[in-house]
Amino acid sequence: MATPHEPRTATSPSLLARVFVSADRRRPRAGWRLLLQAGTAFFFITCCSVPLVLVPGLVQPAALTMPVMLASSAAGAVGITAASYLARRFLDRRSFVSLGFTLDRHTVPDLAVGFLIPAVQLGLVLMLELLLGWTRWQGWAWQAASVSAVAGGLALSLVTFILVGYQEELLSRGYQLQNLVEGSGLRWALFLSSVIFALLHLANPGSGAASTIGLIAAGYFLAFGWVRTGRLWLSIGLHIGWNLFEGSVYGFQVSGLAPFALMRHFPSGPAWATGGAFGPEAGAVMLPAYAVGVLLVLAYSRNRRPRPPQALETPS
Repeated sequence: MATPHEPRTATSPSLLARVFVSADRRRPRAGWRLLLQAGTAFFFITCCSVPLVLVPGLVQPAALTMPVMLASSAAGAVGITAASYLARRFLDRRSFVSLGFTLDRHTVPDLAVGFLIPAVQLGLVLMLELLLGWTRWQGWAWQAASVSAVAGGLALSLVTFILVGYQEELLSRGYQLQNLVEGSGLRWALFLSSVIFALLHLANPGSGAASTIGLIAAGYFLAFGWVRTGRLWLSIGLHIGWNLFEGSVYGFQVSGLAPFALMRHFPSGPAWATGGAFGPEAGAVMLPAYAVGVLLVLAYSRNRRPRPPQALETPS
């Protein structure tokens, strides 16, 4: 039995060590790693965003334009990538690639199939709203703009949403979800990462209780791609395709934002169904779309054998 004057042994860490250090005693516990990564990401994004204010005519107080969305998305992608790389290397003591960026024969198919699945989902949403009279058709983009302007709008939207899809999946389904799995297990990790994902959109126009619940569901759906494949490529493809087809092709609001739209229509149905000004994520119309999306992901990934997420469920 140790006396009060004997030094502590490696088998009996102090209370402070148990609070801050993981079980393997080589890195901070999962919660502290998440907080440090979030703070670093905020710092880098702020540093990357400050120069945007200095570009003449870029920031306009009257509206959030596509060039501003592109610039802010680029700043976010750089900041989140830098913070996640540093946190993964020096806090997690693992490689950045281990978050789900392994390049193999599934990479391109995962991105392509993930990109196309939302075309079916959001096409179903538009069809339902038109059939039920929940949206008023207004026309096509080329009826009010030149072909070159339409092509430029679509190209700008695609680049913007590639950056958005990459950075949000890296943050939410990459660093946050996977560290939460290590710290609290898969079930809690899916819930907590989806809640955080939804809360990050609270500042968007038209957000509220309905949009928050809807985005939690979206977080679960996007995480399903990682659970089924063990990679982030499918989730990234789903996120890019979701935003592009929802906003720039089918003409819905994208989490309260109005990007360039190829199809022009205006929601006229009840907000609980259509999501109102926030977009379909805040409405019940998304429920059949999620069901279709889950079935398509299951069908695509039926022969995949990723490492079970439960294998990561060692508290840290």
